[in-house]
Formats: sequence, structure tokens, C-alpha cells
Amino acid sequence: MTTEVVTYERHGSAAIVTMNRPQYRNAQNSVMTYALDAAFTRAVEDAEVKTILLAGNGDHFSAGHDIGTPERDHHVRYDNKAALWWDHVDRVGGDQRYARESEVYLGMCRRWREIPKPTIAVVQGACIAGALMLAWSCDLIVAADDAFFSDPVVRMGIPGVEYFAHPWMLGPRRAKEMLFTGDRFSAAQAYEWGMVNRVVPRAELRAHALELAEKIAAMPQFGLALTKKAVNQCEDLMGMRAGMDSVFGLHHFAHAHNAEVGADSLGGMNVESMKASAAARATEQNGAK
Repeated sequence: MTTEVVTYERHGSAAIVTMNRPQYRNAQNSVMTYALDAAFTRAVEDAEVKTILLAGNGDHFSAGHDIGTPERDHHVRYDNKAALWWDHVDRVGGDQRYARESEVYLGMCRRWREIPKPTIAVVQGACIAGALMLAWSCDLIVAADDAFFSDPVVRMGIPGVEYFAHPWMLGPRRAKEMLFTGDRFSAAQAYEWGMVNRVVPRAELRAHALELAEKIAAMPQFGLALTKKAVNQCEDLMGMRAGMDSVFGLHHFAHAHNAEVGADSLGGMNVESMKASAAARATEQNGAK
């Protein structure tokens, strides 16, 4: 892999961390996960950085977890940083899935949620499944007017992505609708439901996010860090962390069930079948309008 899967730049007091696999709609493999973590760590340790923006290069923020590109399983041995568990590389079956997803999915997103500097997800185009985990780990979400969101993994027989924040991000009824139908919802709907902070024209997305970051950067840094911790602690007191732990078990029970009764842990779904299902649902949604 000769191209950086994540790029890092400074814009004033803001660090801009950008997913850089546009040819695959920024699908996240393990290499990208650890590159993101390295970039976030760099931003946290730079005293001149006051805010962190997470973006995606190209037409889409991210299509979620990589389930089918040639580089899906491209990895090296990493020091586990998010979960105190053994590496998944030499494991098999449920042991491998649990170890990998504890680290690179649930563990990393929880780690990034605790970054002591304000984080802003800058979302355009697709924000699907695993991409929701990245956006939800950020403190604020600024979306382009062409952004759309979905978590279609119930089609695999799995109750949502690993970082199961749906009821807290959307409320229980919207979360159930989102998961039960697999439908896409627009940036305007996400704003109405309280999931995103701002919706702006696509051409103004980066400038608007940077303007918001600059406004935040004027606040006392330690005060921001404590305020972020305060809100996160309140979410956890409302059951978010414990809820995620319980659903993570259901998630892996679904993987195991799929592997036992079918061909694989994803219920036989792949990139092509997921795309076909999404296209059919999008056509159905548009026809219903």
C-alpha cells in the first residue's frame, strides 16, 4: 500500500484527520483504524492543536467497515492499544472475531470518544454502518446537505454495528425504525432528530466546520476537556456504556449463529448483495415520496 490511508494536516489550531481511500468510499480496514488512532494521538499530543476534525476524502465520508476490497485483510501486527486482549491474527472462529472487534471496532471508538480535545465529524455523502461509529465517537457532527446515513447490518441478522450508540444518538423509536428497515435517512432528517449539529451546502462544508472549530478553540482548553468528560459521564450514567457491552454480546451471538447455520459470520451477505439491497431500498424510498 503506497498511498497513505489517513492524512494529517494543520489549519490554524485545528488538526484535520482525513480518511483517504476514496476509491473504496473510505471503507475502513485495520490499517486505516490504526492510522486514525496514530493521527488522533498526534493531535492530542500537539499542544497547539485545540480541535480535531475527522473527514473523508472524495465523494463520501465512509461506507463503513471494509467487507470486500483487495486490502480488507491487509494488516501487520499492532500493539493492542484499546483493549487489553490478545491479538486476533493467529486466532480462529469466534475467538478471532471477538478479539478483533473488541480492539479495532468497539475499543477504538470508545478510545476516540475520550479524546480530551473537541472533535468534529465533517460528513458528506455516505455515512453507513461502521462510519456511524466514527461520526458518533466525535463530539459534534457537521453534515453536507447531500449526506445520508444508514445502518443496514440487520440484513446480515446482526443487531447493529459494534459501537451500539443508536438509542442515545437517535432515541429508541428512531433507532428501531433505522435498524428494522435499513433505510437511509438524510442530513435534514438527522438534524431534525438531533443526531447532527449543522447541515450546510456541500461546497461550504469544510469552511463551516473550520469556522466552528475556531469558535470552540477560543474557549479554555482545560474547561473544554472537563466539559466533554462531564457530558460523556452523563451519557454513561444513562446507560450507554453498559448498553453497548450487552449489545456487543448479542452482536457476537449473531455472528456465531450465522457461522453455525450458514456459510459465514455475515449471513452470506457481501459487498455486492449489500449494494443491491441498498439500491433496492433507495428506489423503494424514492418511489414512496
